[in-house]
Amino acid sequence: MDEGFLKSPLPALNDKEGHRVPDRFHRVIDSHVHLFPDKLFDAVRNWFDEFGWPIRYREDSRTLLEFLLSRGISHVIAFQYAHKAGMASSLNAYMIDIIKSFEGKVTGLATVFPGEKNDVAILEDAFAAGLKGVKLHVHVQCFDLNGPAMEAIYDCCSRNKKPMVIHAGREPKSPAYACDPYELCCWKYVEEVIKSFPDLKLCVPHLAMNELREYAQLLENYDNLWLDTAMALTDYLPKKEKLDLRDLRLDRIMYGSDFPNIPFAWDRELVWLDQQELSPEQLDAILWKNAATFFNISEGLNSPYISRGIPKVNHL
Repeated sequence: MDEGFLKSPLPALNDKEGHRVPDRFHRVIDSHVHLFPDKLFDAVRNWFDEFGWPIRYREDSRTLLEFLLSRGISHVIAFQYAHKAGMASSLNAYMIDIIKSFEGKVTGLATVFPGEKNDVAILEDAFAAGLKGVKLHVHVQCFDLNGPAMEAIYDCCSRNKKPMVIHAGREPKSPAYACDPYELCCWKYVEEVIKSFPDLKLCVPHLAMNELREYAQLLENYDNLWLDTAMALTDYLPKKEKLDLRDLRLDRIMYGSDFPNIPFAWDRELVWLDQQELSPEQLDAILWKNAATFFNISEGLNSPYISRGIPKVNHL
């Protein structure tokens, strides 16, 4: 049985970070950024320090957003996840408060704990208040992708035309999770979802590591599936498959960083993209156009962000 690659904590990298996005990038939407209230952020960081990798960027949500936007990121997709029932509404309220502070530069997603009481009503309220989609995490929330609790959530998102981001790839597997992601996550389960809910736009992050070959075929077969690139482009995480983005359906691939929960420089994967043999049209698709389509973003992409200066962050 495959035990996954996260058997023990991985090391931090001390790679140099840039001051701006690469010069030839017209726009960049970071489609994968985590924001949490301070106490929950501390808990997430402690978990990663012990079981995952040392998180390099460790400031509060607003400082982290200022950091990205002041360095040329055009727009941020921000999300969080509820690790138990009863906390989603407060997390959604926190996200709503955050996005109001950033003048159309941040799109916030709602969360919910699948199967909790009033789960659909929680999402309906979040959508009415301005959140633009839903983020879930199978490894943390331990739910059945094809169970009845999820069917109600898929239906809610389909009816409201709100996209979903679900960490449904099998990696990283860790003994610290309360469930086995290799049992709950499989490309076949995701195919059932996108076949059953053809009006649902679904993104699987991290290039669906480690089933990229299977997901590449799903992208060819279905128009309602997307992948993001968070932490999957460079040589940090062990991968069983050699990556060439040109082998994938590039109108369904979105750049995402996984910031701030990363052990390397914020722009490491942007630098990697800048070095690839991709046309300007292909780069624009990956860096912002696909995300603008998926998350229905029209505002804030052309106007520069007015920063209060270059925020400093507390590197580990």
